[in-house]
Amino acid sequence: MSGPMKWDEYGAKCRESGQLALEVFACVTTPVNPGPPPAEVMAAHKTYIAGLETGGQVFLAGPLSNAEGTHMSGAGMIVFRAGSIAEARAFAERDPMHKAGIRTFTLQAWRLNEGAPIPGVRLSRRSFDL
Repeated sequence: MSGPMKWDEYGAKCRESGQLALEVFACVTTPVNPGPPPAEVMAAHKTYIAGLETGGQVFLAGPLSNAEGTHMSGAGMIVFRAGSIAEARAFAERDPMHKAGIRTFTLQAWRLNEGAPIPGVRLSRRSFDL
């Protein structure tokens, strides 16, 4: 038995088959305790994420609902653009929410192969329709 395919090998196979295979890093951030974070930490978090967005290191970010989709869960997801998972981890570790111990996070590499995140953009075709 050979085991799972190596991540970089999978990316190469995706690109060979014509897929985008853009590597980004999905960070799911979860509150340690229920309830809203202190206002000053939330403000610092928003400023930090906005700065990374301006610098091109945040692809997408925002809060997550509960399992039913009816209420705020306190959790969120940030998708980082980074050169490596180590660089993405450093971005996550510097987030004021994580530095203050208000949230913890998990981080995984994510290959973007399909989808249309902006109308007209087709990741599966590596194209933009005007």
